[in-house]
Amino acid sequence: MRVVHVASEVFPFARSGGLGDVLAALPAEQARLGAEVTVLSPWYASLAGTPEEVWRGEVSGLGPVRVGALRERGVRFLFVRLPEFERPGLYHPDDVERFCAFGRAVLPVLEALDLTPDLLHGHDWQAGLVVAHAHLAGWHTAFTIHNLQYQGRWNLGEARAWTGLPDWAFSPEGVEFYGDLNLMKAGLVFAEQVTTVSPTYAQEITTPQYGEGLDGVLVRLARASRLSGILNGLDQDRWNPRTDPEIQPYADPAGKAANGARLRAEFELDGAPILGVVSRLADQKGMDLLIEALPELTERWNVVVLGGGDPLLTAALRGWSYHPRVAFVAGLNEALAHRIYAGADAFAMPSRFEPCGLSQMIALRYGTLPIVRETGGLVDTVPSEVGFRFAPATPQALAAACQEARAAFEDRAAWQTRMARGMALDFGWENPARHYLALYERLSGVSTESPAAPR
Repeated sequence: MRVVHVASEVFPFARSGGLGDVLAALPAEQARLGAEVTVLSPWYASLAGTPEEVWRGEVSGLGPVRVGALRERGVRFLFVRLPEFERPGLYHPDDVERFCAFGRAVLPVLEALDLTPDLLHGHDWQAGLVVAHAHLAGWHTAFTIHNLQYQGRWNLGEARAWTGLPDWAFSPEGVEFYGDLNLMKAGLVFAEQVTTVSPTYAQEITTPQYGEGLDGVLVRLARASRLSGILNGLDQDRWNPRTDPEIQPYADPAGKAANGARLRAEFELDGAPILGVVSRLADQKGMDLLIEALPELTERWNVVVLGGGDPLLTAALRGWSYHPRVAFVAGLNEALAHRIYAGADAFAMPSRFEPCGLSQMIALRYGTLPIVRETGGLVDTVPSEVGFRFAPATPQALAAACQEARAAFEDRAAWQTRMARGMALDFGWENPARHYLALYERLSGVSTESPAAPR
């Protein structure tokens, strides 16, 4: 089976969050299971890596296009170079126009390289237009929602000319959404099958509370059995406390203590247990709830926070730097993230919504017990006999769950039993990869083990 994934980022070449992690791990596992896998994304000016140019030419309506290639872990990575992406950084205010150009370039590039797939799999709104064009070309398609909140909207009057879509597509049944172009909706309405990254989130997004205005579309997809949830996995080679070069490796709960001592010394913390947070600083992640709960949390916890994002939340956390039990480091710091996962006793994740989440899975693997809100993938990955869960999105509910955990921490034997259960959970990518390959086989009629169909 020949599979092409299309996404705006992929680790380690370009990454801002969990989407990039998924596009590193899932394709590699599918390749290991026998598929011929290509991942296609923009060739950013700040791309980490030096692709070998494999094609250059003209694409109608776009002008000159160049394509570079790299190969890692059995996967071909293609990077499409367009003038719109020749600037620093990944994302910018004009991204709808930029990703429309990218979306129009993908099919001509694949055809020029003789890589027409048995199935094209688009990820999030940046690939929505690709899925629409692939459907119109008669290709088999799947589309995955990683976060419904971000939809790629722009005034339809201006954006219409950017898409290359036929006139009939600009209707409420197509890509129009309250007078805007909506690229997330393009993926939803044109894909043969829509998935999202956890079973609970797949149910939640069919409701007004979580549907971000698209719940009506998603209800129709669910009724037609065109919407499902496949839980993300975790790269268990990258996140492995037994071999992690950023920490003092350990294989069981008892071995974790040295990392706690190291983290405590790094931030000059006292003997109270450590509550870790590694997060985007955003309302979605419930960081405002955490900040409001800090007066109560610091009575019995040290709190170590790593993250960047909202300037107001960043400033509020900086304002807590005076407190001897609060340590805050702004921005991204991969090495420190590993030290927090390994050194903290518990991990707070009070998300208002969470499509899947990786942090809680990493924490479990490192024996750091998650304290999570009952939503999305947090429900699907944090067993109540291991972590601690709360329902209301309030600082009081978060504080109560943290105090429940703090009381449980006093029984060290029971706490280590919870840790051992968490470390034994399997969040590997093999099971999700097999689920996706089975979906591709159902849609395309091509088996993973069989040769690609004649072109």
